[in-house]
Amino acid sequence: MSGLVNVVLPVFLVLGFGYLAAWRRLISEAAIDGVMRFAQTFAIPVLLARSIAKLDLGASYDAGLMVSFYVGAFVAFGLGIALSRLWLDRTPVDAAAIGFCCLFSNALLLGIPITERAYGHDALDGNFAIISIHSPLLFTAGILTMEATRSRGAGLGTVAVNAIRGVLTTPMVIGILCGFAIRGFTALTGQDLPEPGWAAIDMVARAALPAALFALGGVLMRYKPAGDGRAIAMVTTLSLIVHPAVAYVLAHWVFHLPTAGLRSVVMSAAMAPGVNTYIFANMYGAAKRVAASSVLVATALSVLTIWAWLAILP
Repeated sequence: MSGLVNVVLPVFLVLGFGYLAAWRRLISEAAIDGVMRFAQTFAIPVLLARSIAKLDLGASYDAGLMVSFYVGAFVAFGLGIALSRLWLDRTPVDAAAIGFCCLFSNALLLGIPITERAYGHDALDGNFAIISIHSPLLFTAGILTMEATRSRGAGLGTVAVNAIRGVLTTPMVIGILCGFAIRGFTALTGQDLPEPGWAAIDMVARAALPAALFALGGVLMRYKPAGDGRAIAMVTTLSLIVHPAVAYVLAHWVFHLPTAGLRSVVMSAAMAPGVNTYIFANMYGAAKRVAASSVLVATALSVLTIWAWLAILP
């Protein structure tokens, strides 16, 4: 138990530090937004670019790894939409937003530091392989589902083009594409980036996760759980239990992934919904209270569920 505490607690202490600083008004909302903007717009894209550039694609891009994680994600997405309509009696637009909360796990801001603390930096290749298509794929799926729901099937070609354009202009996706560009440059020229360039990239990348976790704590302080208890419970269950359970079954029993791949899949799947789920809900003006409360409640409860998954994994 002490080993699990040592793995999980430091990540949540940094997050809690940001929460406490914002709660006690030791830092302004504008400053928290600035730290988060730095992390999401600059530091995290640089971290992703560095990781993709150095990723062993042949070893990391395993079909079973990808299928295990993303089938679990889309099972949670489908159940979230269906239960929102049939059990919670929400509108189709609200159901799409709630489903997105179940779909989009915080595989980057929480999954990477927890996996690294549990298994070491060398265990992250599978995580970064998953993350390399995480935002592009899931945002595209969420936007297409929402636009199809709002338009009732009209003009889906235009919707698809707009969705893809929007995804390709997000900073994290740009960082991923830059990582592939660096790989291409190295493969074509046989030359690596100059050492000062890598040193600068490493400096910015090291700031990404601490800054993002601190800012995430400050952002979560603004969200107050209120009402919608059944919806919040449903999102939390699908995110913290169903998604990683499906991923575990597929990775372990169907694809027989090696230990490192199994860990990456389950740890990425077991994370709470990310703040991007609230941004998505806010963008469409749908189920905003459910999204905000689910991020807060699921993040708090994930302290316990992550311990459980770490205990189950080899």
